[in-house]
Amino acid sequence: MKTTSILMALFALFIVGCADKTTDEQSQEQVAGGLEPLAYTVYSENTELFVEFMPLVVGSRSNFAAHFTILGEQFLPLNSGKVTVSLIVDGNGIRNSADSASSPGIFRLGLIPNTPGSGRLIFDIETENYTDQIIINDISVFADVNSALDNQIIESVPDEIVYLKEQAWKVEFANVPVLETTFFNIIRTSGQLLSAPGDEMVVTASAGGIVRFTGNRSIIGSEVSQNTALFTITGGNLAENNLDIRYNEAKANFDKTKADYDRASVLVSDRIISQADFLQAKNAFENAQSVFNAISSNYSVSGQTIRSPMTGFVKNIMVNEGQYVETGTPLAVVSRNKKLILQANVSQRYFSQLNNIKSANFVPIGSEQVFDTQSLNGKVISYGKSTMANSTFLPITFEIDNLGNLISGSAAEVFLKSSPIPNALIIPISALMEEQGNFYVYLQLGGESFQKREIEIGASDGTNVQVLSGINEGDRVVTRGAYQIKLSSASGELPAHGHEH
Repeated sequence: MKTTSILMALFALFIVGCADKTTDEQSQEQVAGGLEPLAYTVYSENTELFVEFMPLVVGSRSNFAAHFTILGEQFLPLNSGKVTVSLIVDGNGIRNSADSASSPGIFRLGLIPNTPGSGRLIFDIETENYTDQIIINDISVFADVNSALDNQIIESVPDEIVYLKEQAWKVEFANVPVLETTFFNIIRTSGQLLSAPGDEMVVTASAGGIVRFTGNRSIIGSEVSQNTALFTITGGNLAENNLDIRYNEAKANFDKTKADYDRASVLVSDRIISQADFLQAKNAFENAQSVFNAISSNYSVSGQTIRSPMTGFVKNIMVNEGQYVETGTPLAVVSRNKKLILQANVSQRYFSQLNNIKSANFVPIGSEQVFDTQSLNGKVISYGKSTMANSTFLPITFEIDNLGNLISGSAAEVFLKSSPIPNALIIPISALMEEQGNFYVYLQLGGESFQKREIEIGASDGTNVQVLSGINEGDRVVTRGAYQIKLSSASGELPAHGHEH
């Protein structure tokens, strides 16, 4: 009895050993039999999955090299988190998990299918920042290697450029899908940013005298509040039009006429003086009072203070310290800088299109940022019905909000949006490459497969460009890292495919 139990145990171990050996042999047979690995690239809203694995065969282990890229302004590898792969065929499922990346961006998993048929591969991603799920449908699970070989389809990509994920993750890299949307005919021209009417005021001298600056508020660019002291005007040693002398004279005259008026008010009530004499004293007093109030307003022993008429910043200083100024002389310009005018100059041949223009993009000279009048609450306030003085161009004017990063007086490149173009294919202008006058882009055909594609372009609004031919909606074009791909293809050294064999 004991001998029988020992024999049965040995037989069981032999069977298990054979099963393991069969699995290993089948895995090796896949490679030896000429099976080529499968590769899929799938996008969700947050993640790009590029995965390579051998065709799925019942009883044979397939290893998955799953490359995960976090989508955003720059495509970065997913370095931490848990990834689970599940295979579901006819309602039956198996799964395998990896709690960490084997190398930056790459999670290695494996499955041994047990049911032939067509199924789904599901990748569940769990990280500290987000969770995601990516599904690959219509995955075939073959009963044996020969069936896999019979159904194997090998496709070649003409002029394929191989650029590995490990390379892309080390540089600034991104891609976007080609969109079909409404675009606009573009009139490209020049323009200028100007202060909006009422958004700035000129500070003028209310009296003649010597200008003295008041602290650091009289520096161009300084922020000021309403009634902030900017200048002081003093008489100094002037022999004529001396403010201090005028103040003293006005005060003396005010005091005298006031005393005369007070005395006349008593005398007229007693009928000692006539009504005409009283009115004469009254008029003299009121005139002296007006003159004195005008001079004494903002006047101190140090002179008359000139204050900011509104809250904003000092845009310009128009005098020098110590300079003599007359009454009404412009001293400075204070601007709120909340509203600006964008004035573009349009050739006369576009006159018939001016009425169709509702918005524009513009790039201030010296900046790379593209602004949109719509996002700045912009609106067209006028367009020219005749040419400007000493110019053959027609003006079109927008009023826009200034978010604080636009400077009045700046020149700008302007892209006026005219009549709409429905169902236009557009790509970011950053995807565009040029070579000997021809334009092309790099398409990402798969996770590590790229192709150079010549295109014909139409209008550009400074941010996007219309594509007339060469690519289709849904194609993914490289917007960052195209130059590195160009260098990689020019080197003539193509990296080998595959991460599992």
